[in-house]
Amino acid sequence: MENKSTVLVVDDDPQIVELMRDFLLAEDYGVESAKDGLEALRVLQDHPVNCILLDVMMPNLNGFEVCRQIRETCDVPVLFLSARDEDYDKIRGLGLGADDFIVKSASPSEVVARIKAVMRRYRVPGPVVVARLNFKRFSIDVKAHQVLVAGSPVSLTAREFELLHFMAENPFQIFTREQLFQRFWGDIGDRHTVTVHIGRIREKIEVDPNQPEYIVTVWGVGYRFEGIKQ
Repeated sequence: MENKSTVLVVDDDPQIVELMRDFLLAEDYGVESAKDGLEALRVLQDHPVNCILLDVMMPNLNGFEVCRQIRETCDVPVLFLSARDEDYDKIRGLGLGADDFIVKSASPSEVVARIKAVMRRYRVPGPVVVARLNFKRFSIDVKAHQVLVAGSPVSLTAREFELLHFMAENPFQIFTREQLFQRFWGDIGDRHTVTVHIGRIREKIEVDPNQPEYIVTVWGVGYRFEGIKQ
């Protein structure tokens, strides 16, 4: 790699940390490490990284709380690595803004492949569009990368913003979950993330997220944006 990217590996199991360090170094990544959540946050203050591989169950501060604090300040890619393979944990992790959720039974080479996939998506620049999309309840300021609901700014992650902007630019078109996943997450990752991100966007822009006016579900197919530009 021309510019070496650095991955922060956070896990209280030193064997997992060393194993992932070996595989990442072999792929020419730089590696930082932390044994718990508090140490991870301290490392991030002094060592900017390009990606975080984050265990869920750790002493002092668990991975979910670490991810929540990270997402308050930046959109660095986060991948959870967990011994638990439960939908609740996956949905919670993705809902906090993680980019992927990997079970520890995965091989180290698969984990590295999924790190590469996430980092490729973050490096691919989107088209530069200077515009403001206005709808009855909210507006999208593309240049400022901001969404205003009833005139007040709401906080969206970078991926939530990209997904909302894409659907708003293509109103009344039906997009399957697979199409949205391929466009924004690529080939590798957890398909739950599309549903989770749509749900989070609805919570932020809809009057009633359970009866959405803008991003509606086309049952058995996918989603459609039904806002009319003003």
